[in-house]
Amino acid sequence: MRTPAAGAALLAAALVVTTAAPAPAAPAVDAPLSRMAGQLGRQTLPANDGWAAEGPGTTGGSAAATDRVHVVRTRAELVAALGGDNATNATDATPKIVYVDGTIDGFEGPDGALLDCADLADPEYSLDGYLAAYDPAAWGRVNPSGPLEAARVRSVANQTRQTQINVGSNTTIIGLRGARLTGLTLMIDKVSNVIVRNLEFVDARDCFPAWSPTDGDSGNWNSQYDQISVRRSEHVWVDHNTFTDGDNPDSAQPRHFGRPYQVHDGSLDVTHTASLVTASWNRFVGRDKLMLIGSSNTIGPDVGRLKVTVHHNLFDGDLQRLPRVRFGQVDVHENHYRLGSAGFEYALGVGVQSALYAENNFFSLADDVDPADLIHDWGGTALTERGSWLRQGDGRARPVDLLDAYNAAHDPDLGDDAGWTPTLRAAPPLPTPLVPLVVDAWSGAGRLPL
Repeated sequence: MRTPAAGAALLAAALVVTTAAPAPAAPAVDAPLSRMAGQLGRQTLPANDGWAAEGPGTTGGSAAATDRVHVVRTRAELVAALGGDNATNATDATPKIVYVDGTIDGFEGPDGALLDCADLADPEYSLDGYLAAYDPAAWGRVNPSGPLEAARVRSVANQTRQTQINVGSNTTIIGLRGARLTGLTLMIDKVSNVIVRNLEFVDARDCFPAWSPTDGDSGNWNSQYDQISVRRSEHVWVDHNTFTDGDNPDSAQPRHFGRPYQVHDGSLDVTHTASLVTASWNRFVGRDKLMLIGSSNTIGPDVGRLKVTVHHNLFDGDLQRLPRVRFGQVDVHENHYRLGSAGFEYALGVGVQSALYAENNFFSLADDVDPADLIHDWGGTALTERGSWLRQGDGRARPVDLLDAYNAAHDPDLGDDAGWTPTLRAAPPLPTPLVPLVVDAWSGAGRLPL
């Protein structure tokens, strides 16, 4: 029988990210910035905490000088703190710490007033015109082209300049209590050493989704913007954030051409040769496409990259890509999956040349979710899956072999060896029955002592 002291030790080990000793405090640059906030702003990724800890680890802006520590409350202040010019901020590698206070809206214009989609649309674009021009009944199943598609592309460029916030190397972005980033994308592209913590990401909507008539059997609408996009970058730590669509869920969107008009893309996508990423203690609530690791099946520069650790996250009512993996060695451990919303598709996507290692994950499922559907084969051959537990409906929690359940219901079978064993873990795995208790209590924004 496990003693209370042993249980407490396990709990302490599970919370190592939350309680790791902070680096020296940041200067008091603003009245709302408490001593604890200053310490957490300079905290670095703990040793061995996932792939982002490899080599020199991930330190973000912990070395920032006093003049590069800022508290920001508007889009303009956020851009200024990240370097001053959104078009070039990705090249600013000077260490910097940015504290977000309150809500920052990516649609905030230069005068502080909120823009809407009509303000960003090219004069030659309208959705009604687009729908009339590319209705498959008349246009056929051919990719849109011509003046209206060109106007949509120009509209997308307008929105990208407005709502995509570019982040440079050696940066920490951390929310003060209640901080929210809404209607924007944090773009981490061609950089290194970035930390993003304690923020609520809400409704990174696309004003101008693209119609893709050959995507799937009936075509699909595809959107442009993730909440965080990590591309061609490495050493990135995304910790204790919450991701939602707010009051604008995809389920509330209309249908055009018989398909849902989808205005959201991923929560946290890692693509285009990015690698050495740790996603820990985050909360993903009610989202559709969540975490895409690897954006193409093309064998090339992604091989040997896309190394990601996903641990102690809560996936709550999400539908797919939890995560979906191509190529990379991806360690998915001690997460709580609370699944069963209408439209649920799968949790773990096993893609081309993927090496997914899933350990000690807990699945709380609605009665109508078949455990055999928690895995989906996207062209992969194997995954390592061990220590999984399942509670379905009001039933008792029990161990489950998800790979056996998948193989019993699907052909061809997936193998049981992803070909590697993770070594970068900050603590021994928590016993799976404790995962929901710990993850539900400590994941998401607002749990750090700010």
